[in-house]
Amino acid sequence: MKKVLIHSDGGCHGNPGPGGWAAVLAYGKHVRELKGGVPATTNNRMELQAAIEALRILKEPCVIDFHTDSQYVRQGISQWIAGWKRNGWRTSSKQAVKNADLWRELDAATAQHKIEWHWVKGHAGHTENERCDVLAGEAIAAVKAAHTSQQLKRLLEEFKAEAEAQLL
Repeated sequence: MKKVLIHSDGGCHGNPGPGGWAAVLAYGKHVRELKGGVPATTNNRMELQAAIEALRILKEPCVIDFHTDSQYVRQGISQWIAGWKRNGWRTSSKQAVKNADLWRELDAATAQHKIEWHWVKGHAGHTENERCDVLAGEAIAAVKAAHTSQQLKRLLEEFKAEAEAQLL
């Protein structure tokens, strides 16, 4: 199996607000950068989306060292998810798991790979993490440039209503 190094990050301007995600994948001397954004989301959803998109791009099962500055993602996928699945996507306090749609996607995306999850401190000078932060920021800027402030406000209101109804 190929050994791949992945770094990911996600963020928002406002939380919730316009968001962006990014990942940097390295295999040997080959490097690939990914980024994307949405007009209304949360920081946690962008952190999850970054991990999902990074894994989706891989064409075959790999051994992966995955680095994220999100304890939410690292702990969720390596510690909490087994219990959530066992409990019907409920937390230990019987509450519905927030972002369950993305957790399911991430769970499916990890299935074929052997992944070691690592946490890195964000905004601490870690080169690949800083690059992901820049890329996510570019994605947020592109989303903001593609929408009027009125459109962003309306989309944010819609997102908040949907989030309340579905626990996103």
